[in-house]
This record gives sequence, structure tokens and C-alpha cells, in this order.
Amino acid sequence: MSGTLYIVATPIGNLEDITLRALRVLREADLIACEDTRHTRKLLAHHQISKPTVSYHEHNERERSAELIKKLETGVNVALVSDAGTPLVSDPGFRIVREAIDRNISVVPVPGPSAILGALSASGLPAHEFAFFGFLPARRGARRTRLAELAKIESTLVFYEAPHRILDTIADAKEIFGNRECVVARELTKLHEEFVRGSLSQPDLPESAARGEIVLIIGPPAPDQARQLEAESAPSIGERIIQLMNAEGLDQKNALKRIARERGISKSEAYRLMISERIGRHSL
Repeated sequence: MSGTLYIVATPIGNLEDITLRALRVLREADLIACEDTRHTRKLLAHHQISKPTVSYHEHNERERSAELIKKLETGVNVALVSDAGTPLVSDPGFRIVREAIDRNISVVPVPGPSAILGALSASGLPAHEFAFFGFLPARRGARRTRLAELAKIESTLVFYEAPHRILDTIADAKEIFGNRECVVARELTKLHEEFVRGSLSQPDLPESAARGEIVLIIGPPAPDQARQLEAESAPSIGERIIQLMNAEGLDQKNALKRIARERGISKSEAYRLMISERIGRHSL
């Protein structure tokens, strides 16, 4: 029978933040695949665990996955860990999990510490609905493009960010999102854990905030911001009329009726807006 691939969450800082089940799995596994064997050996030594380890990181993932799958197929139980938190979440592991599933090898999660949830739970920002997007692009143009794609999302947004880019990212987010609430959480569970709470218009973080592991949390837009974003992204009355005429064969009169219903306004108001748009274009 095939072995089992365990996806084991490990501490994000404080070595005591590991579950009893995770410790048992690491003790019982035949082999531990680590993002950095030196880092994981410190954790294992702290908990008096002695097991063979092998490296598994972004630079050897293809070759190492094939090797580990062969071992799993012979009955070897493998525990996959990253340097901190849960493997696959902005860390290596996706390839071996997919290959194991394709070969009907059992994949078992062993959940535990999470920088995302830890930061969110203590942020003071809405946590009933959120979206996580990992690291934003390092280049400013690509980062701003990505932020513009996310501007319409009305949930709390969570990112990982490098300390040397955090101020630039906040500045770009302020320009694209407007002045939303935000929290910079750094060095979670470590000695110098810190939460800097404020808004995107207050980028003057203490010097300490530009060091260490960082989670950036941006709150949802205020109701008036959400309405403004929706209005800015909606097609003009004239553009929508053309869309409806081409897609559904409506004449202008019936297209205007449809638009009025869509926008919750009267037909006369829709007509007034259409005329205002035309006057505006002609005055340019």
C-alpha cells in the first residue's frame, strides 16, 4: 500500500505554536521534506524529534516531487513542512500534492499556525469575509495593475509584503483604493511582534515596521467608496444603450427603460444623464 503525504503546519515564530498532532506526525513519519532542512532541524531539536530530512523548495520541486512520489508509492510516509506556517500558502508544495492526488496517494492536512489568520484575528478589521493574495508583484507597474484589479472587491484584503516595499505598496494602495483602514502586522508570535493600525493615508510607520515578516491588511471600502467605485466602473448611459441594442436588439427607448431599472432611477433621470453625457462630450 502507498504511504501518506502529510501537509504539516509549523510555527510562524514561537516554537511552542505547534499542535500535539503535528508533533506526533513528525515523530511517526519516515521522512520529513523541508523547505530548508537547517531551519526545520532547529524545530525538531527543540521538540526532541530525530527523523531523516530532505530539502524540498522552489528550485528543486520538480525533481524532488518525483523522488518523493516514488517513496510514497512504496509505503513511505512523508511529512511536508515549510519554514513557517502551512506549506503551499505562498510556499512550495503544490506540485507534490497534485501528483500524489493523481496517483491516489492519501494527502492529509495537519493544520496549525497561520500568519494570515493570526494577523486578521487581531487586526480589528472585518474578518467575516476576506481575500488573501499572497505577495504583490515587486515591480511598481505590475503591482499597481494588480491593485487596480482588486479595487472592486468589497472584502478585507490580506497580503504578504517584503519590508523594503511596504511603504511603496501602501502609497500605491492609497492612490488606487482611496483612504481605507489598514493594519501592518509584523513579526507575529515573535519577541518583537507589532501591530500598526491606521489608514492608507498614514504611511509614516515607525522604523521598526520596515523590518521583519509583514502581513498587510486593508479594510473594505466604506459604503460611499463602494458606490463611487461602482459608478466609476459602470459604462456610460450611451455605452450601455449601444450594448443593449447590439446584444438584445432593443431600440433606444426600450434600452433606456432597461438602464433606468438597472440603476434604480426613473426613465426621465436616465434620459437626462444621457443628454448630459452628450453635451459633455461635445464640449471637449
